[in-house]
Amino acid sequence: MATVAQWMAGARVRTLPNSVSPVLVGAGAAVAIDGFVWWQSVLALLVAVAFQVGVNYANDYSDGIRGTDTERVGPLRLVGSGLVPPGAVRAAAFACFGFACVAGLVLVLTSGHWWLLIVGVVSVLGAWFYTGGKNPYGYLGFGELAVFLFFGPIPVLGTLYVQSGRISWLGVVASVALGCFSAAVLAANNLRDRPKDAEAGKRTLAVRLGDTRTRSLYSVLTLLPFVVTLGLAFINPWMLLGLVATVKAMPPVRTVLSGATGPALIPVLKDTALAMLIWAVATTLGAVL
Repeated sequence: MATVAQWMAGARVRTLPNSVSPVLVGAGAAVAIDGFVWWQSVLALLVAVAFQVGVNYANDYSDGIRGTDTERVGPLRLVGSGLVPPGAVRAAAFACFGFACVAGLVLVLTSGHWWLLIVGVVSVLGAWFYTGGKNPYGYLGFGELAVFLFFGPIPVLGTLYVQSGRISWLGVVASVALGCFSAAVLAANNLRDRPKDAEAGKRTLAVRLGDTRTRSLYSVLTLLPFVVTLGLAFINPWMLLGLVATVKAMPPVRTVLSGATGPALIPVLKDTALAMLIWAVATTLGAVL
């Protein structure tokens, strides 16, 4: 039987900045246009975190039953390691999705924007079919694009819109930056796993692009948010606070460009996620100020 610590490892808690950061920035964008509602921000945060944990368990389940996680370079996989029966991990994924749906339904009921139900359904389907189903799109090289959308524009603009009833330029531009950060985390993950993924028949974007171009892609995705910061500073100088995240973002970029492989890339995922969280907090503070 897996321990609580192992279930937490399977949830990949270190990647949670991918879900927390977009909600923070969406709330900050709402503050900037006097549309902030604190309890709706809390509900949006619960939706985002539950959704991401559900995605992580769903990926663990789907990859595990396919046998593509038997030899892992990265964090523990519950099914692939044989610690937890596949059905239990699938149930955990569905439970997380269910919780996210309930919290999301409350948001829809209180905001009156019923069309957001469509966004919720698309998000759950996107989460499951990333590695689930007969032809998972994550195995075809579309993972980074999906992560960009589901952890960038959709949660940022969803958090903003459900509170204020409108979209702002700050929200749009910041959502692109966060989508780039999240896609960079996945690009680093797929770069680390590229050799094993190629052997298992997973045609991730890293497998398709090759080693050198994947490293370039990661670097561009990680640095683009800071270009966004400089652009936003022309409208609001407080946005320059986002540059503080370069302290955490530059080391993993140097690691990737140096040619690191395998276990040496594991810290890159954590540092990139932390850089995203720092950027989100600083940018949110800038929007509030």
